[in-house]
Order: sequence, then structure tokens, then C-alpha cells
Amino acid sequence: MHAPHLSPFDAAAILIVLAAALGYINIRLLRLPSSIGLTLMGAVASLLMIGIDRLFPGSGMSRMVSDFLSNIDFHTVLMDGMLSFLLFAGALHVDWTEMRKGRWPILVLSTIGVLMSTAITGAGFALLTALLGVPLPLIWCLVFGALISPTDPVAVMAVLKRAAVPPTLQATVAGESLFNDGVGVVVFAILLSIALGTETFTIGHAASDFLREAGGGVLLGLAIGWIAYRAMASIDDYSVEVMISLAVVMGGYSLAHFLHTSGPVAMAVAGLLIGNHGVSHAMSDLTRDYLLKFWSVIDEILNAVLFLLIGLEVIAIAADPRLLLVGALAIPLVIAVRAISVGGPLIAMKPWLSLGPLALPTLIWGGLRGGISIALALSLPDSPARTIILGATYIVVLFAVIVQGGTIGALLTRIKSGGREPNAA
Repeated sequence: MHAPHLSPFDAAAILIVLAAALGYINIRLLRLPSSIGLTLMGAVASLLMIGIDRLFPGSGMSRMVSDFLSNIDFHTVLMDGMLSFLLFAGALHVDWTEMRKGRWPILVLSTIGVLMSTAITGAGFALLTALLGVPLPLIWCLVFGALISPTDPVAVMAVLKRAAVPPTLQATVAGESLFNDGVGVVVFAILLSIALGTETFTIGHAASDFLREAGGGVLLGLAIGWIAYRAMASIDDYSVEVMISLAVVMGGYSLAHFLHTSGPVAMAVAGLLIGNHGVSHAMSDLTRDYLLKFWSVIDEILNAVLFLLIGLEVIAIAADPRLLLVGALAIPLVIAVRAISVGGPLIAMKPWLSLGPLALPTLIWGGLRGGISIALALSLPDSPARTIILGATYIVVLFAVIVQGGTIGALLTRIKSGGREPNAA
């Protein structure tokens, strides 16, 4: 049995109905944080359908879900659609004053930290796959390192809403997560082109690509954010000002794609500018209230759909025991590399800046991987490498969202109770 052809509207309607229904069940019965509850229920529903298919081979339930998911281009939906809205909405609520205090950790961790993580994870994954009898070429292992290194701003910000950490540390974690995914996407694109043989690697060429994407994204974000700020400051009409913010996100992201600059970086910068300077100086109280609530609702809806999609994608992962073992062993590898790539720079910067005793556990255990990593893995061309990388990515993301996301609050509370309340740097 095959699912009928679905229009984009049909697919969106099904996802919204599922997200609303499972969200209701979560609030009424499970009472888990939304991201964890929807991911968990999506994964359990997928496993139940696989189980029903095993018991009743003629049911075709998992095939129907697979056909439905295959109709959704997860990479396009997230990277060219949802991500622009999610990053802008997230950046809108980051306090620039506090973020400036942590600007050096943000800059270092979102650039040097991502590059360190990509290299170390790639080398470790190459060794891991070789030991388990499913060896991958080093360049493909580096591709995995690039897609799994960025923390997901959506998942991380959901954690920060629940965990009571000092304001400067909150802004630092949010800022690092906002920018490291833009850097990670750029590094991923460069490495993938090398792996596919479409680009000859030279350090100069890679550096110029990186500067064009990341630097161009910053400049574009500043430009469109400033234009929107000036437009908002010259009028007082909440409906038009909300439309201007929508124009920034949709038009700005499309323009970034056309200019071959980083759309995620541009959206993060524009969101920071409008969320701080614009909200403070360009809006009346009524407009500010409407704009922030509008983007809060957009954020919640897209979060619900995103984490539901992550849960449902379990049905697309091949049930090969070796691949499951690769994914399970990739979890400690990714966490250990996160500790190295975050801990090393923070220790080096300690004489000049300290974010307090909660910084390392928040950045390491709270550095969740999410939909961005899944989307990048799903964008890989069909090959044995894709199967291994997709399986490992999915298991790492599932662990991050459910286990790390579900325990970070309790971990930080326990650390704080062991001594005096840390002072924000």
C-alpha cells in the first residue's frame, strides 16, 4: 500500500494536526518539555508501526509513513524554510548587552571550536568505523564531523528556557549556538564538495569560501536588519511592522542564497539587531508586544513540527545492528570531542574571562544536536557512506534531545546546590 500523492499543503496539514494532537497528549499525560515529548512520541509511534508490520506483514503501516516522509524534502524544508524563521525568532530574544560580555567565547567557540570538533570527530569516527568493520574514507568521516559539530539553536534555547543559569552564560550559550550552525553548514558544504570530487581542496580556496559565506552573512544581516530598523522607527503600525519582520526573514534568506552567503548567519545577526536595538528604540509598547508574541507563536509551532519530524525519521533508519552500534559508540565520541573543543578554548581564555562554574557543564551537556544535523545528513547523496552517517547522526540526535535535554536542568541544579550561586562574568 502506497500513500497517495500529497500536496505541500496536505503534508503541512498532517504535520500540524499530529503536532497538535501529540502536544496535547504530552501536556495532559507526560508533562515533558515540548521538544523531548514530541521527539519521544514520534520515535515511539514509528517503532510501534514497525512492530505492527512485523506482526502483521500485510498492514503496510511503516511503508505508508516512509512514503509520507519521502514526500517531504527534510533538507529543503528545514534549511531553506524553517531554519530562517527559527534562527530569527531565537535571536530576537537574546540580550545583546549580556551577549557582548561573552562575545569572545562566542567568536572562538563558533569558529575555532567548530573546526577543532570537525577534525577530531572525523578522525575518531574513521577509527570507530574501521574497528567495527564498516570503514569509511577519512573525507566522509570529516563530513560527519562537520554536520554533527554545530549545536542546534532550537534545541539549546529550549533548554535555556528551563535551566536557571546566569544571564551572561545564557546569552553566551545562545549566541554560540546561533552562529556555530552557520559556520558548521559552511564547513560541511566545503567538505562535501571535496568528498564528491566537485572541488579541488586548497587551504586558500576553502578560506575564501568560508569568509564569503560567514563574513557575507554578517554584513547582509547587518544591512537588512538596519533597513528594517529604520523602516520600523519611521512608522507606528504593529501589523505593518510585523510584516516588515517577516520580509526580513523571507526576503533576507532568499537574498543570502542568491548572493552565496550564509543565510543562517544573516538571520542571527538581523534578529539580534531588531530584537535589541529595534525593540528598544523603533517600536511602541503595543507593537513590541504584538511582534514578540507573533514570533513566539511561530517559534513554538515550528519547534513542534521539527521535533515531531525528528522522531518520525526513526522509521527511515536501516535496522542494521552494526549501524546501531556505530551510532551508539558515536554518542560518547561526540560528547568527548565537545568537551575538548569547548573546554580547551575556555581554559585558554580563563585569565581574561570566566563565565563561572556552570559554563563547562552547560556548554558540554547542553550542547544539543538537533534538526540541523539530521537535515544535513539527509541531504547526502545515496551511497553506503550516507547510510552509515545518517544512522549515526540520528542516534546521536535522539540521545541529545531526549537524554541530554531531559537531564540538563537537574544537572545544573545539582551543581549549583553543591556550592554558592555563581556570579555572571
